[in-house]
Amino acid sequence: MASSFDETKLWGCFLVSIGSIFFAGYFFLALFSKLLPPSQIPLIPSFQNDWYYCFLVPLTLPIFVVVVYFHWLSMKTFKHA
Repeated sequence: MASSFDETKLWGCFLVSIGSIFFAGYFFLALFSKLLPPSQIPLIPSFQNDWYYCFLVPLTLPIFVVVVYFHWLSMKTFKHA
Protein backbone atom coordinates (compact mmCIF):
# COMPACT_ATOMS: atom_id res chain seq x y z
CA MET A 1 0.00 0.00 0.00
CA ALA A 2 2.81 2.40 0.88
CA SER A 3 4.64 1.74 -2.39
CA SER A 4 1.61 2.66 -4.53
CA PHE A 5 1.26 5.92 -2.60
CA ASP A 6 4.93 6.67 -3.20
CA GLU A 7 4.49 5.90 -6.90
CA THR A 8 1.44 8.14 -7.09
CA LYS A 9 3.29 10.92 -5.31
CA LEU A 10 6.24 10.48 -7.67
CA TRP A 11 4.00 10.70 -10.76
CA GLY A 12 2.28 13.77 -9.32
CA CYS A 13 5.60 15.53 -8.73
CA PHE A 14 6.72 14.54 -12.22
CA LEU A 15 3.61 15.96 -13.88
CA VAL A 16 3.72 19.17 -11.85
CA SER A 17 7.40 19.58 -12.77
CA ILE A 18 6.72 19.06 -16.48
CA GLY A 19 3.82 21.54 -16.35
CA SER A 20 5.98 24.10 -14.57
CA ILE A 21 8.75 23.75 -17.15
CA PHE A 22 6.30 24.20 -20.03
CA PHE A 23 4.71 27.21 -18.32
CA ALA A 24 8.08 28.88 -17.71
CA GLY A 25 9.13 28.20 -21.31
CA TYR A 26 5.91 29.59 -22.72
CA PHE A 27 6.03 32.61 -20.40
CA PHE A 28 9.56 33.38 -21.59
CA LEU A 29 8.70 32.90 -25.26
CA ALA A 30 5.43 34.82 -25.19
CA LEU A 31 6.52 37.82 -23.11
CA PHE A 32 10.28 38.16 -22.69
CA SER A 33 11.38 37.05 -26.16
CA LYS A 34 9.96 40.31 -27.56
CA LEU A 35 12.66 42.19 -25.63
CA LEU A 36 15.52 40.14 -27.11
CA PRO A 37 17.35 40.90 -30.36
CA PRO A 38 16.49 38.76 -33.42
CA SER A 39 17.60 35.16 -33.05
CA GLN A 40 18.67 32.41 -35.45
CA ILE A 41 16.58 29.78 -33.63
CA PRO A 42 13.43 29.32 -35.78
CA LEU A 43 11.01 29.14 -32.83
CA ILE A 44 11.97 32.44 -31.21
CA PRO A 45 11.28 34.81 -34.17
CA SER A 46 7.84 33.25 -34.62
CA PHE A 47 7.00 34.22 -31.03
CA GLN A 48 8.69 37.62 -31.34
CA ASN A 49 6.45 38.55 -34.29
CA ASP A 50 3.25 37.22 -32.69
CA TRP A 51 1.02 39.46 -30.55
CA TYR A 52 -2.02 37.18 -30.28
CA TYR A 53 -0.99 34.50 -27.79
CA CYS A 54 0.99 36.81 -25.53
CA PHE A 55 -2.33 38.55 -24.75
CA LEU A 56 -4.66 35.56 -25.05
CA VAL A 57 -3.18 33.29 -22.40
CA PRO A 58 -2.95 35.92 -19.60
CA LEU A 59 -6.50 37.04 -20.37
CA THR A 60 -7.80 33.49 -19.92
CA LEU A 61 -6.70 33.44 -16.27
CA PRO A 62 -9.66 35.51 -14.96
CA ILE A 63 -12.05 33.32 -16.96
CA PHE A 64 -10.39 30.24 -15.46
CA VAL A 65 -10.99 31.63 -11.95
CA VAL A 66 -14.67 32.19 -12.74
CA VAL A 67 -15.03 28.67 -14.18
CA VAL A 68 -13.40 27.12 -11.10
CA TYR A 69 -15.71 29.12 -8.83
CA PHE A 70 -18.83 28.00 -10.72
CA HIS A 71 -17.60 24.41 -10.65
CA TRP A 72 -17.16 24.63 -6.87
CA LEU A 73 -20.58 26.27 -6.52
CA SER A 74 -22.31 23.60 -8.58
CA MET A 75 -20.63 20.82 -6.59
CA LYS A 76 -21.79 22.43 -3.32
CA THR A 77 -25.32 22.79 -4.70
CA PHE A 78 -25.38 19.18 -5.86
CA LYS A 79 -24.02 17.95 -2.54
CA HIS A 80 -26.70 19.76 -0.48
CA ALA A 81 -29.63 19.11 -2.84
